[in-house]
Amino acid sequence: MNICKNPILAFAFCGSMLLSVNTYAQTMPVAAPAPPKNWHVMDLAADGQFGISLNKAYQVLKGKKSKTVVVATIDSGIDTAQADLKPILWVNTQEKAGNGKDDDGNGYIDDVHGWNFLGGPGGKCDFTETTEEVREFNRLKGKYLQLTEATAPDKKEFAYWQTVKVTYDSTIAQSSRQSLQYGQMMNVLMGTSGYIKRELKLPANGTFKMADLDKIKGTNDTLVQSKGVWSYIFAEEPNSSNADVLKDLGEALTKFNNDINPDLEARARIVQDDPNVWDSKPYGSNLIKFDDASHGTGVAGLIGAVRGNKYGIDGVADNVRIMAIKAVPNGDEYDKDIAKAIRYAVDNGAKIINMSFGKKLSPHKKWVDDAFKYAAEKDVLLVQAAGNDHQDVDAKPTYPNDTFEDGSGTDAANLICVGASSNKKDETLPGDFSNYGKNNVDVFAPGVKVTSVDKDAEFNTADGTSFASPITAGVAALLLEYYPNLSARQLKQIIMQSAKPLTGVMVKKPGTDERVDFATLSKTGGIVNAYEALQIAAKTKGERKK
Repeated sequence: MNICKNPILAFAFCGSMLLSVNTYAQTMPVAAPAPPKNWHVMDLAADGQFGISLNKAYQVLKGKKSKTVVVATIDSGIDTAQADLKPILWVNTQEKAGNGKDDDGNGYIDDVHGWNFLGGPGGKCDFTETTEEVREFNRLKGKYLQLTEATAPDKKEFAYWQTVKVTYDSTIAQSSRQSLQYGQMMNVLMGTSGYIKRELKLPANGTFKMADLDKIKGTNDTLVQSKGVWSYIFAEEPNSSNADVLKDLGEALTKFNNDINPDLEARARIVQDDPNVWDSKPYGSNLIKFDDASHGTGVAGLIGAVRGNKYGIDGVADNVRIMAIKAVPNGDEYDKDIAKAIRYAVDNGAKIINMSFGKKLSPHKKWVDDAFKYAAEKDVLLVQAAGNDHQDVDAKPTYPNDTFEDGSGTDAANLICVGASSNKKDETLPGDFSNYGKNNVDVFAPGVKVTSVDKDAEFNTADGTSFASPITAGVAALLLEYYPNLSARQLKQIIMQSAKPLTGVMVKKPGTDERVDFATLSKTGGIVNAYEALQIAAKTKGERKK
């Protein structure tokens, strides 16, 4: 699942979900002022925004030469025509585009910019999926639903089934509840949107943004209340239009319905691959832009969007090539696809892999563990989003993770797990949605109200450890560009050392009002800092093998 928490969707949970516009507007919370669009690159001392001190870092790099670094994004795909990304896409120079042949012999036909492990024949793609617990419940229920621990012949698998069932029951209950809430929210926003469009004399399919609300002069109660609802929405995500909001809500409703009424044959029908069998049979396609490419496009933009072109945003790293790997649907990713994607990235020259996804169960964890180890053998850094369930992942793990199933390791030297932070050094510093863990989350990075590019020449402001992870991956790429002898292990250690412990800064534990020391929420207790990382890198003797 994409680990991105959209603030527009979060609005659906604000207060009571009431059907009347009048009551809804009266109970609507006041939106917090939006931080600057590029706050994540700013410096706390110089700008008052707790970013990664990137502007300060580039002052140090003036006049220095860099080497290109390939960064893979395992995500929902990328808009390859996005103006801020098109110049930085990885190009497989050994492959002749469009000839229908596997020119480089890597097993993937026409993989010019990457690969889509969700693709199938005829340009189709399995980008609408359900959760892993729903898939596993339906896979195992015929075997275990009527059994008990005493009557089950395979005790180990039965214990796993019990975990699956508990997780499934919780997910179905939550999806049912959220489907109702989001449906009510959709009704409210559809209705208020109609009032505003009529006042602005827009066609039925017309769109409006924050600036358009200032043109509304009518004073009748319904119109004023409608304007108030949309003012709150746009304050949360100022780059959006009403169409963007309704699209996001529609996608969320689709996701909940996919849990309640899953299409369990989509994978076999579209991809024509069995995700429960590890084999060398090629599957997928080279098409990496579909309707769900927004998430992956935003992730790629944060890592390396073209700097200084007066368009979009400036990416963290200034000399990267983004390898686009599509393996994450609207729903939970398959272990097989993630393991294959990591190996594809490693084998095709990626030195850093960003992984902004996660789920509650991993039926084929060994496959992913082995891919993690393969990346370590090839000196490739993995950067992973911690997740958005505001939970302690030390107590309740999410997947994938680097506590290997075979007991061979509990803290991979080539993996960084990243939580999400906000722009202010106060009690709201950790994102209220962010997962945390003193042992299993390494560091925090900006992930609240972060703006990036979107597909189709759009922009998007959103919350999520999905954004904290690529910002960190971008810092890693920046270090490797200018200090190419640094190993994956050293990149991790330098980034962690750059995050100075914020001991004594009392914050709200994510998802609660309980005050805790921010330093207790991750291994480092700090925020990624590009400037500090460069200072450390300059004094570090690289150990990367030639």
